[in-house]
Amino acid sequence: MHEGDQLRRFLFERWPVRGHFVRLDAAWRAVIEHHHYPRVLIGALGEAMAATTLLAGTMKFRGQLSLQFQGPGPMHLMVAQCTHRHAIRGVARYRGELPDGATLAELTGGGRLTATVENEQKSNRYQGIVPLDQPQLASCLEAYFARSEQLPSSLVLAADAEHAAGLLLQRVATGAGASYEEDPRVLAEADDAWERLRLLASTVSREELLQLPCKTLLHRLFSEDDVRLFEGSPVFFRCTCSRERVSGILRSLGEPEVRDIVRERGNVEVRCEFCNRAYSFDAVDAARLFASAVQPSAPPGVH
Repeated sequence: MHEGDQLRRFLFERWPVRGHFVRLDAAWRAVIEHHHYPRVLIGALGEAMAATTLLAGTMKFRGQLSLQFQGPGPMHLMVAQCTHRHAIRGVARYRGELPDGATLAELTGGGRLTATVENEQKSNRYQGIVPLDQPQLASCLEAYFARSEQLPSSLVLAADAEHAAGLLLQRVATGAGASYEEDPRVLAEADDAWERLRLLASTVSREELLQLPCKTLLHRLFSEDDVRLFEGSPVFFRCTCSRERVSGILRSLGEPEVRDIVRERGNVEVRCEFCNRAYSFDAVDAARLFASAVQPSAPPGVH
């Protein structure tokens, strides 16, 4: 089976630790093919895409998970999204020069990461705020899980112009077979195992993460442990932009402004930042937008 563009789940038979591995190939290249990002920004966005896919894989939901990075630094906005079907898309905005080797904290200027889960069947959203006070995204997310979710996690991320990959380990409950109170040795053994596995995961190199098949990588890291690896789930690029969504955005601008643009330029063109698809509205199209007395509101967020 082809190793690229898959999310793989695995667990340790003896220890209360679960894991996910993802490598994005064609899906990742589709995210950036219409953009000319500097190398350091490609690395940051690729890591964000891998992290979003890994986090979506740990959740039970029907909808979309978004990671939005904002800050006063040169990379003032970055968005990475993954649906429950593992359809991904992402975009970044920046200004000025971005020095090679800059950390995420330096790129964002010490901003924040907002994680949002939008459920298809629920009107309410779940949001979590992660301060970008660590040099790398992996460290920021590890701190968030430990502090807010009470879920010890270990995360390794890497990306270049061809691939984006990530490895996630999470400590889970030991189960009902032997509670902590009944047998403290169970807790001590689980704690020791977690520390050992976490340290082993941290030794993976960038090249191994980006190039090795998942099974080979897990065997190389955890050769002394019995690891159960499940079949992979495909990950693919898909943009959710549409002419209807763009119509809503134009309506929100108001009829006078849209008509002025059409009068000046001959049409209104809106280009999706995620997939670069262009939507054009001429004078007739613009008139139809405002033909109804009651107009639907514009959809929230980026299109």
